[in-house]
Amino acid sequence: MNKIRLAIVRQKYRPDGGAERFISRALEALDDDSLELNIITRSWQGEPKPDWHLHICNPKKWGRISRERGFAVAARECWQREKFDIVQSHERIAGCDIFRAGDGVHRVWLEQRARVVSPAQRLLTSLSPYHRYVMAAEEKMFRSPALKKIICNSLMVKNDIMRCFQVPEEKFAVIYNAIDAQRFRPATLEERQQSRTALNLPADAKVFIYVGSGFERKGLKASVTALAATDAHLLVVGQDKQQSRYVNLARQLGCENRVHFVGVQHNVTPYYHAADALMLPTLYDPFPNVILEAMACGLPVITSFTCGGAEFIVDGEQGYVCDALDVTALTAAANAITVRTLDSRMGDAARERVLPCSPQRLAGQLHALYQQVLQQA
Repeated sequence: MNKIRLAIVRQKYRPDGGAERFISRALEALDDDSLELNIITRSWQGEPKPDWHLHICNPKKWGRISRERGFAVAARECWQREKFDIVQSHERIAGCDIFRAGDGVHRVWLEQRARVVSPAQRLLTSLSPYHRYVMAAEEKMFRSPALKKIICNSLMVKNDIMRCFQVPEEKFAVIYNAIDAQRFRPATLEERQQSRTALNLPADAKVFIYVGSGFERKGLKASVTALAATDAHLLVVGQDKQQSRYVNLARQLGCENRVHFVGVQHNVTPYYHAADALMLPTLYDPFPNVILEAMACGLPVITSFTCGGAEFIVDGEQGYVCDALDVTALTAAANAITVRTLDSRMGDAARERVLPCSPQRLAGQLHALYQQVLQQA
């Protein structure tokens, strides 16, 4: 039997990125004798497996548009030259067989971002050649006759694409990200105490965790403002060039002693173990891995309607869902969350909800998808 030659296109492969974790979990789970794995990328960080074939496409770039356009041209030339059986792109490049819409729809993200930026920034965005380029590339790709399947990691993104580009239903496959439920598991009482001691958190306080870099998009301002009206603590895991703005906000609201900025952490598990719930009122997020991680750790989640992860939450059962900017609703949700040691039912329901999202299930869904695409060829 001939091997299926699968090419995965990702401009910059960073092992810690959300898309990359989807790719690596999928590839590890798919790593059998029927597939030859090829990665088309500009740069690879970390060690690829010996049997993965790397194709480096790194044309010169002078700015954001030339970076995107140059890579798109080079990647397309590479896959046309190599004649792969299936090309799965994680970048907006017309001509691929499968596109994984891990970043959602650019136009929808800009609509949501317009809610929090100044009128001057909105005008600059509307005139920006870069944003115009991305939206045009996205449209060209979704309308390309070569595109056979679109992988979405949430129904929200599927609906956004159908609304914006009138893509027919049969082109979609909703495949949720996988979670390692052995690695991400609820803390024992001892682990919880150790984590809290190490982080100087009171043993009996209610603690929320926020995980994500890019504070504006992920809703840190609303999180800090909501928690200022409670007596809870907030652990902020992640980084942002504008961090001082959020430190000042906490100071102005009188809660700087309860908001703890801990930076990027390669191992977030001890931070989950110190917390009672995740707060992530993101402006627009297809389905952040941190929601799966937190839920697997037995944490309820407070998130927004514009987050694909909201699909896993029934209000009052696994957490709460509200508008990203509704501080009153966020505060009410924060108050409704109980400390895990007093009542773990909501957190237990959260873990139960994500247990089906195993790497084996992800591999099975991808295998079935690749067979469909090959039959369409």
